[in-house]
Amino acid sequence: MRKKVIAGNWKMNLTQEEAEKFLQELILILPKTKSEVILCVPFVDLDVAKKITSSTDIKIGAQNCHFEEKGAFTGEISAKMLSSMNVDYVILGHSERRTYFAETDEIINKKVKAALSQKLKVILCVGETLEQREQNITNDVIKSQLFVALKDIEKDALKNITIAYEPVWAIGTGKTATADLAEEVCKFIRNLIKDLYSSEVSDSIAILYGGSMNSKNAQELLSQEDIDGGLIGGASLKIADFSEIINIAEKI
Repeated sequence: MRKKVIAGNWKMNLTQEEAEKFLQELILILPKTKSEVILCVPFVDLDVAKKITSSTDIKIGAQNCHFEEKGAFTGEISAKMLSSMNVDYVILGHSERRTYFAETDEIINKKVKAALSQKLKVILCVGETLEQREQNITNDVIKSQLFVALKDIEKDALKNITIAYEPVWAIGTGKTATADLAEEVCKFIRNLIKDLYSSEVSDSIAILYGGSMNSKNAQELLSQEDIDGGLIGGASLKIADFSEIINIAEKI
C-alpha cells in the first residue's frame, strides 16, 4: 500500500505573522495521521514554518528553486539554500511557473537534478492546458513533460520524487477533472514510469492530483486506485478544509 500524500501549496499567500497564526491553529486540530502531510510555503515563511512544525510530522516544502548552486541570479533561491534550512520538499514544474516564467521541460530537468543533489524531495508537476485537452493530445503532452523532466535521473532517485498531475484548466478555476478522467491520466503516468524504469518503481511512486481538490471532491478523487493524494491550492489556505481532506485520506 502506498502512503497517501496531502500537500498544500500556499502559492503567494500569507506573511510570516499570518503563517505563524495559521500553523498554530492547524496543529491544534490536525488529526494523528499515517499520511504524509506537506505544506509548501513562500520562501519568506520557510523559517517560521520549520520552527512551528518541528515537533510535528508535518513536512515543509518550498515552491521553486534555481538550478544553479549560486551566482548572479537576482531574486532566485538555490536548492543548496533550501537544504541549509532543512526544507524537506520543493515543488518543481508547476504550471504557473511554466506559464508566467516561461519554464521549459529542460529547465525543470535541471532543477530536479539540483534539488536531488541537495537531498531535497521533489514534487514534479505535469499537466495539459485546455487547448491541448481539446486537441486530444493530453497523453502526448504528459509523456513529453515527464520524459524530459526525468532525463538522466537514475532509478534510485525516484524514491525522492512525487509526481503531481495538474490539468492546467482546473487550477484556480473551480473546475475539477472528473474522478474517472483524473484516474485515467494518473494511471497513464504510472505506466510511463513503468516503461521508463520498472514496475517496482511505478508501483511505489506517489502520484497526486492537483486540480482544485477540496473537501467536497476529495473522497471520490482519493478513492481512485492510482491517485495517492493531492497537491492542494486554495483549500490548503482554509484550515477546516485542509484538515478535512487529511481526515478523508486517512479513511481510504
